[in-house]
Amino acid sequence: MTRKQKKLLIRICIAAALLAALVLTVLLLRPRSLPVPVLFALSLVPYLIAGYDVLLKAAKGIARGEVLDECFLMALATLGALVLSFISGDGFFEAAAVMLFYQTGELFQSFAVHRSRKNITALMDMRPDHANLELADGSVVSVVPDEVETGSIIVVRPGEKIPIDGVVISGESGVETAALTGESVPRTARPGDELLSGFVNLNAELRLRTTKEFGASAVSRILELVENSGEHKARSENFITRFARIYTPAVCGAAVLLAILPPLIALCVPGLEPRWTLWLYRALAFLVASCPCALVVSVPLTFFAAIGGAGR
Repeated sequence: MTRKQKKLLIRICIAAALLAALVLTVLLLRPRSLPVPVLFALSLVPYLIAGYDVLLKAAKGIARGEVLDECFLMALATLGALVLSFISGDGFFEAAAVMLFYQTGELFQSFAVHRSRKNITALMDMRPDHANLELADGSVVSVVPDEVETGSIIVVRPGEKIPIDGVVISGESGVETAALTGESVPRTARPGDELLSGFVNLNAELRLRTTKEFGASAVSRILELVENSGEHKARSENFITRFARIYTPAVCGAAVLLAILPPLIALCVPGLEPRWTLWLYRALAFLVASCPCALVVSVPLTFFAAIGGAGR
């Protein structure tokens, strides 16, 4: 768990404990026994502890001109809920509860991203940084794996990773293949055996004749697949990005219409009350329920987690 995740978890626990204590206090003392300003002030405490960073991100997004993001929508909905609770004198803890649920989801998302990033980083550590090339006079020099041509002879000492795919021409040693095959028990490599880059030589020195260039070896191909999969978005991910650009403004526009249109129609019909507060409350509920955060975030997060899992 990272330091940032620990801080968020502590904030969520504190806010949840305060919210539960305040709800129990209000239920025991009955809402009418406490003044509305006091209830409102008490509800602000868990709300700000849980979501002050969301409000800051929303403010920074507005300053940069990036208004319709998830932080802005969450801030708009929860601040609107706070205003409504102050006006109506009821529902004081709804904004804090919504912010708490949102931050809990963010924490789980952070866990998934961090785990996938660790898997991908561990995969990158498989890349060998040198190869021991045997020259024609029998001397051995350390070179960059890219400089080794197919058919060259390389020396792999005990404890080193095999940098390039090749066939053993001399030596016998145990080889750990877990990084590529998942096999927990090392196997014995003998002359004539083909070994893949990424395997680890355990016991004795091996001499290999390379069968491929470094770029075509097993580790290089795996790393290339991971890097390409991270750079190129899948069709569904591109679709959800385009969908969010249309869906988010549409949701905000629909919420505004829901808050304004029914009361205006009621003003034109004799005998009907506009009930502005009720429709504003419904518009905010619609905004929270229709917020595309989970949908928009879930698709790229799923691909990222899948890449990390595949890499592991």
